[in-house]
Amino acid sequence: MESYKRWIRRNKDFVRYFDSLVNNLTWFLPDEFAESEIGPEAVSSIVGMITTMNEYIIETSPTDVHARCTESSFIPLSLCLTLLKDLETTIEVVAEQLYGEKNKWNLIAITEAVKACIRLVIFRKSGYKMLLQGGETEIAENDSDSLSPQETKRRLDKPRGNGEYGISNGQNPGNLQGRAISALSSFGKNAIMQHPQAIMEPQSKLVEKPSLRTFLSEKGIPGGFYVAGEILFIIRPFIYVLLMRKYGKRSWFPWCTSLAVDLIGNSILSVTLMSQHSEKNQQLQFSGSEKDELKRRRMLWALYLMRDPLFTKHTRKRLESTQRLVQPVPIVGFVAEKLIEILIGVQTRYTYISGS
Repeated sequence: MESYKRWIRRNKDFVRYFDSLVNNLTWFLPDEFAESEIGPEAVSSIVGMITTMNEYIIETSPTDVHARCTESSFIPLSLCLTLLKDLETTIEVVAEQLYGEKNKWNLIAITEAVKACIRLVIFRKSGYKMLLQGGETEIAENDSDSLSPQETKRRLDKPRGNGEYGISNGQNPGNLQGRAISALSSFGKNAIMQHPQAIMEPQSKLVEKPSLRTFLSEKGIPGGFYVAGEILFIIRPFIYVLLMRKYGKRSWFPWCTSLAVDLIGNSILSVTLMSQHSEKNQQLQFSGSEKDELKRRRMLWALYLMRDPLFTKHTRKRLESTQRLVQPVPIVGFVAEKLIEILIGVQTRYTYISGS
């Protein structure tokens, strides 16, 4: 494994070019192979996971002798979360073909439960800092904007490596659903926040993280609201999947409940953010990246237009009426037809429009 790491780091430019080329080639899988769905999804997931691991190896390259001595053998939780997201669409397709449309939600619920647990652990280990990009990006320890003046004096700067992953999110390159997921992934993961993902390099010094009791005692009531809002954000996908499993996609109850949890959680965090400008409350401060994360989460609300039953009863009809309107226009009509066809295909997969 160490030999592989050294080779990857010595040839990082070639590795990045090759990974990009392989990801693009998955779009040209044979049609007969694509008809199985599981095949293309598995290939895309494997390619995405290899790309993610290679990028992690490159971006955590030790820069000096001391860093080489402290290099950790453990895979960061943020990387585990990214790898799971690479695999989740394959899990959904396999579950649907093995257990059917109704029972696939059991396996999806397990996947979302695992993701929620990982995010809760990351939230705890980070000292209750806001999860950036759903936990795939770790906030810098030396981001003084996110710390109170008292904390800033106690914190030590730590080395950080930044890397951007070419994540496939289990996209299916052999059909229309797969051809659209790159756009949806960019929307869901990169809206507003355009900085690359970052995985912290091994720390040369350990800084003790506060316990929940310590955090709440330091931050007071705003800190309690902040923790509640972040937990709602973390568990919202799991709640939605459980309700979909019980009531089905034709019911409005899962859709409305999920939206309500999103609105409540984001409202709590927004009110907490606004309260930081008060002279009487300097206990909890948000960094610029955390403010951008709140905006990114609001942008994800657009995905509710793609979720049933709203999509079937309203969004799809609007799209089809728009298509009929622009169909006589050369080129524009053709592009609109293909775009709407892709959106309708993408909507059939939960993981394409989950935003989690």
